Amino acid sequence: MKHTYHIQGMTCNGCRSHVEETLSKVKGVLNVEVDLEKSEAIIVMDSHIPIDTFQKVLIDDGGTYSIHNLGEDFKLKDTDEEIPAYAGILKHTYSIEGMTCNGCRSHVEKTLSNVEGVSSASVNLEKKEATIEMENHIPLEKFQKALKDDGGTYSIYNLGEVPHKSHTYSIEGMTCDGCRSHVEKALSNVEGVSSASVNLEKKEATIEMENHIPLEKFQEVLKDDGGTYSIYNLGEAPDPSEIKKEKPPKGVGTGVFYCPMHCEGDKTYDKPGDCPVCGMDLVEEQNLSAIASEQWTCPMHPEVVQDEAGSCPICGMDLVPMEPDLSSEEKTYRKLLKKFWIAMAFTLPIFIIAMSEMLMTNPLYDIMEQKSWNWVQFALSIPVVFYATWMFFERAYRSIKTWNLNMFTLIGIGAGVAWLFSVVALFFPDVFPDQFRSDSGAVHVYFEAATVILTLVLLGQLLEARAHSKTNSAVKELLKLAPNKAVKMEDGEEVVVSIDKIELGDILKVKPGDKIPVDGVITEGESSIDESMFTGEPIPVSKSIDDKVSSGTINGNQTFLMKAEKVGSDTLLSQIIHMVNDASRSRAPIQNLADKISGYFVPVVVIISVITFAVWAIWGPEPAYVYALVNGIAVLIIACPCALGLATPMSVMVGVGKGAQNGVLIKNAEALERMDKVDVLIIDKTGTITEGKPTVEKIGSFKPEFPDKKVLDYIVSLNSNSEHPLADATVKYGKEQKADPEASGLKSEAFSAVTGKGVEATINNQKVALGNPKMMEHANAEISSEMENEAKSFQQQGKTVSYLAIDKVVVGYVVIGDKIKPTSAKAIKELQERGIEVIMLTGDNHNTAQAVATELHLTDFKASMLPEDKLKEVEKLQKQGKVVAMAGDGINDAPALAKSDVGIAMGTGTDVAIESAMITLVKGDLHGIVKARKLSHAVMKNIKQNLFFALVYNTLGVPIAAGVLFPVFGILLSPMIAALAMSFSSVSVIGNALRLRAAKI
Repeated sequence: MKHTYHIQGMTCNGCRSHVEETLSKVKGVLNVEVDLEKSEAIIVMDSHIPIDTFQKVLIDDGGTYSIHNLGEDFKLKDTDEEIPAYAGILKHTYSIEGMTCNGCRSHVEKTLSNVEGVSSASVNLEKKEATIEMENHIPLEKFQKALKDDGGTYSIYNLGEVPHKSHTYSIEGMTCDGCRSHVEKALSNVEGVSSASVNLEKKEATIEMENHIPLEKFQEVLKDDGGTYSIYNLGEAPDPSEIKKEKPPKGVGTGVFYCPMHCEGDKTYDKPGDCPVCGMDLVEEQNLSAIASEQWTCPMHPEVVQDEAGSCPICGMDLVPMEPDLSSEEKTYRKLLKKFWIAMAFTLPIFIIAMSEMLMTNPLYDIMEQKSWNWVQFALSIPVVFYATWMFFERAYRSIKTWNLNMFTLIGIGAGVAWLFSVVALFFPDVFPDQFRSDSGAVHVYFEAATVILTLVLLGQLLEARAHSKTNSAVKELLKLAPNKAVKMEDGEEVVVSIDKIELGDILKVKPGDKIPVDGVITEGESSIDESMFTGEPIPVSKSIDDKVSSGTINGNQTFLMKAEKVGSDTLLSQIIHMVNDASRSRAPIQNLADKISGYFVPVVVIISVITFAVWAIWGPEPAYVYALVNGIAVLIIACPCALGLATPMSVMVGVGKGAQNGVLIKNAEALERMDKVDVLIIDKTGTITEGKPTVEKIGSFKPEFPDKKVLDYIVSLNSNSEHPLADATVKYGKEQKADPEASGLKSEAFSAVTGKGVEATINNQKVALGNPKMMEHANAEISSEMENEAKSFQQQGKTVSYLAIDKVVVGYVVIGDKIKPTSAKAIKELQERGIEVIMLTGDNHNTAQAVATELHLTDFKASMLPEDKLKEVEKLQKQGKVVAMAGDGINDAPALAKSDVGIAMGTGTDVAIESAMITLVKGDLHGIVKARKLSHAVMKNIKQNLFFALVYNTLGVPIAAGVLFPVFGILLSPMIAALAMSFSSVSVIGNALRLRAAKI
């Protein structure tokens, strides 16, 4: 689609170029050509963009230029003078299909010119284009109708649109290949659609149609399909971050449900039920609020609910704590338990009746004959089939209807065939051959097989529900850490308040043994804090004034005051819980293997079952059909695709929780898988190897007119605007030395930080710079050899030296020391022993870097590295085929963290670094990387075990159920035994995953 507009405000070629560039950035614009002489812009777009969009872009750009439709009257900026309508009027260019000669061109031109409102139409045969001038905008459909009414030989389209009426739209709501397939099918079924192709990665649907179908038609179809997916014109899809989300309700869960096997990726549901793909019970997302406000109610008047203890305003009785709501998992468990006992109550008599037939003298036949007992079994089976386990048949029916074949497909077919066979045998016994009859003449029924199979599957679901609740126990344990009350200081008085009433800046008192209510800083007193729930380290950490404390950690034996700095969902505890929850629901790449196998699993099993029936019916011993039926059902029942599907997500969920309890926060499952393959670790120095708490050790001067005190005044004045740790150290040192730059008239202006080099500002009209040698180069200040030698003596001790330059002259320096963390050497050694090459990249100078590398026995390091240098080093190693992990804590590390295969952020670092990383170490300690490596190895090993068990189980179980051992050993597998084995296969996978809770990292 090509539109021509008038541009006002251009005066030169620079204006033309600027307008062209500005309009080109509008989403959906394919090309822009601006003509300075004509004051026109020709804009090619993939779909119609309102002129208001272009007008807003130019206004936001400063309002110097404005855009208007050709022929539109408008006013000059800042005047009331009207500009007359432009002579060119509205002009559109379209594609024309069907022309073969000049006669065709002339005919199309004439037809389009006759459309009401068209001033003129010009058709180009070679370009297959028509340029139409019109007084007002005419919809394309009007021209299409004119050409169709003319015989339909020719057709008209927007520029760039394919002639077979192919439209591309944006699709929102898809999370997996199942979604893609479902949307593709739904759109293909719309009347008039020739074909629909959906791209999951691009979130786009390309639809070919016989005639134009309005977008609203597709939107209506997807809405009627459940509203999970939505369709928009390209460029019009809403930003997911702008979609308003309802706040999760308070209580045990959030009211958001998801499939434990993540069949549809991150897709969630707003009510309980079962997964439409695998049929398993949906799991409720844990309420991630770390605020566990306790509520109180009156035993006589339950409508009275208060946030704190007291007396009932109606009857005066003391309020009692409210019973907590049951979690969705507990409700599911109790519902399944009730159904299981009902199923057991009716299945057990059926089983006893059926098994009594194996006795030589059956006492039951003294009461009634076999036919009558068959009717009793039928009656007893009805509550089992139509109440206790009916959900299995519903899931089976839905799976076949949607062709999302799963475990319940096999159970429904297997148990359903057994039960229906028995019902037909009971009501119409004459249709069966003699080999199905017993000695009494009654047809043998399989009510006991059907009900026992269903009851055992129900038992498996029951055990699975109980086991699954333990997999996210880490989140639940973290939630328990959050206190629900705090002591707030108000006018010197202690007031007990609910934790959700705390605001930023409040002063709180923390007594011995209390949990710290929110994140903050100690303002008075000191104590030792147990932070083991975050770091996994049992030794309490000493804290004093200005030290930070975190919500959920436990105070030692001294009282202190603290100021609230982060409350509610901003606390470290809440962030950890959110990260753990999100990571536990993410998919690891290895899961794709299981998904691929599962996609073929059920159809293959059904085919094997049919083949089993046929082989036994043709070549089996008498009664051949009985053997064929029983073995065919056994094959269906023993197969379990769920064991495959659960293998990865269960291990990930438990592993991520285990990591959180040890101070290793995993952003997603992919990070776990990648971490196990890492062979190169890049580490920063400051804040990663070192403590990140630099201290000033010396201020020095190179010029007599700038004594040490004056150098310090300049440094403090310059650094007072910086947030860098080194700057904080100098400002803090200045306060200790009673430096007062303002009293000396040294006030910095026009401050700026030069990433990876240093800082600069203007002080008393002098250009002042502070930083490393590269900063001095930037400031055109020369460092003499004498200066270098003096600095080198400190650098060789592992100290950092920053130079101070005033008006391009180096006048002094500051020496800053940063202790190496006690655990750094041990952690690096252990990583090297595990086959990981450790490389240190630092922005510090070579001498300082070498001193640190020597102390830590590092074989490789690089100094004077800017952020872009670190990024290039990561890329270089990746090109060599290395799997690279990067650990850092600063903004300058963020690009390399994002580019590396596994970014590891120190929890003591900046939010930017943490956001860029896949793994965060709460304690900010290199030993956390060792833990992360051990954890990833344990999780991947556990996943492979699960996949192996699931595959071997099905590989061996299906042939045994089919009867391959019968010719040699005479062994057949009863469908009931098959059901028992199948039910416990998923439970065994979950049980194996739960072993990770005891893993030592």
